Parts: sequence; structure tokens; C-alpha cells
Amino acid sequence: MIVDSRFRPAWWARNAHAQTIYQNLLRPYPRLATVRERLELPDGDFIDLDWSGPEEGPLVLLLHGLEGSIESKYVAGQMRALNRAGLRTVLMHFRGCSGEANRLRRGYHSGVSEDLQTVLECLAEHDHRPDAAVGYSLGGNVLLKWLGEQGRAAPLSTAVAVSVPFRLSLCAHAINRGISRLYNRFLMRRMKNSYRDKFSRRNDAPLPMEALPGLKSFHDFDNAITAPLHGFDNAEHYYGHSSSVHYLHGIRVPTLILHALDDPFMTPEAAPTEQELSPSIRLEISARGGHVGFVAGRWPWRPRWWLEERITGHLVEVLGV
Repeated sequence: MIVDSRFRPAWWARNAHAQTIYQNLLRPYPRLATVRERLELPDGDFIDLDWSGPEEGPLVLLLHGLEGSIESKYVAGQMRALNRAGLRTVLMHFRGCSGEANRLRRGYHSGVSEDLQTVLECLAEHDHRPDAAVGYSLGGNVLLKWLGEQGRAAPLSTAVAVSVPFRLSLCAHAINRGISRLYNRFLMRRMKNSYRDKFSRRNDAPLPMEALPGLKSFHDFDNAITAPLHGFDNAEHYYGHSSSVHYLHGIRVPTLILHALDDPFMTPEAAPTEQELSPSIRLEISARGGHVGFVAGRWPWRPRWWLEERITGHLVEVLGV
């Protein structure tokens, strides 16, 4: 079902860009003690996990957004909030996002649900079966796609997804318009740097380094790099296969989705309709909030991180902590 969110933005950060920038760039990094574990994958690659919190208690798996990591402030803040509530947390870094290039030619993308499945299977083999999962942006899209693919077989009690690019093609074009082009440039620069860091030491690059400056948009990058690296014909083939909106009807795990209509990474039309949701989904929509923003509070020097409050409250209630 679709309901109105109870989120109310801070008066000093009411527009989408203030919400997005304050949470993701201006916020001080939350202090968090973590322990890293490397999972060796069956295909010869690896994925790094960062653990935090109590040794006992329900386990929550987190999935970061595009070019994210344990260094992402929204990730560290949420892990700290969950730890304080008595929940153990583990962050799954997508391939190549933990500070070290992955071994294989392929990397990660918005529909890489098979890696999530592999990580969950590895954790279960070592008696670390997550009770819940939280995904942000790209990570939220991966999580929702996986939930829809698994249906009743998904071994979670609940899931949460935030600021999801449900319709990848629409979002790839929307972020390249108007003032949102600033985010496009910021993320494109990071994606190109990651590409250089990895493929400058390899001889199997899908695109010559000298051609990188010619890529101006997500569609350009996905058409020239993401698609050929991961077996898609082109960007539109990748978007069509990986957009989570096509999988929502199959979700059977109770799932909370938090979304803002002013998200500068997409347009309001990106949000799913009631007909596209399964009965297991609660989609909370707010008029404001930006992209993984949702900053509240009376004063700028004492902000409230509403996402952390809402997600922690939901998980504590469902998991019975």
C-alpha cells in the first residue's frame, strides 16, 4: 500500500538539494568501530563485509548506494543507530567498493542480485543468517529486485529500501537535467576514477582510457561500460532487466520503502503505482526529503537523522528487540 510519510523536513533544509547535500556531504562522519571480513566467492572474486555492534542479537545486512562504502555517512550513521538499539549490523560492499579493486573484469551494477544471494548463502553457512536487510539507492534497487525474485523463499523477516531508482532508464535521464546535472557530474567523476583505478592495471578494458572524457551521462557510461561488462546488449537492455519496479509484485517479505517525490536523482513519475506493489509492501511517500536525505530537527547544529529513527524503529518493532 502507499501512505503519506510522517517525515517533516527541517525548516533550514526544506528543499531537495539541501536535504541531499546536508546528509551526504555536510554531516560529520559518525564514529563507528567495525571489523572487516573478506568473503571469497565461487567465481574467484571477493566481497568485503564490515561488521559492527553486539555479538548477539538480530543481524541486519546493509547495502550501500552507487560508489558507496563504509565511508558513506548514511551507512555509518544507520549502523551506529541500530547497534545502539541492540542490533548487530554487517555492510555488504559491492565488488570493488571497499577500497580495493576486485579481481574479475566484471564489477557491480543496479541489478546484481546474484551477488546478494551469494553473500546471504555464505553468511548462512557460517550461522550468520540476517534477520533483515536495508538498501539505499542502488543497493535498495538490488534488494527489491532480489526480494521479488525470491518471493516466499527470501530468508528475511523484513526489509527496508530507501530512495530507490525504481525505473533506471527514467532516472538515468532525469539526473542529467537542470540542477541535477551537478550530481551527475559528481558521480560520473567518481565512476570514471574507479574505472581508471581498476583498468589502468589490466589489458581487458571495455573502453580505452582516452574515450572516458566523452562519457557525459549515466546512459553513456552504462552503454559503453556497464552493459558490455555484465552481458547486456546496451544500456536500455540493462535498465529493462535491472529496474526493481518489474519485480515488486513478487515480494512476499514485509517490506518498508521510504521515498521522496522531490528526489533530485529522479522525477516523481519514478515512484511505483499501487498496482505495481505486492500486498507485502508499505511505500511511505513524502513530498520532501531529497535523495537519502530526510533531515529533520529545529536547529542546524542539532539535526535529527529521521531515516535512522524510522528504520531503527521499524526493525526494533518487527524483530522484537
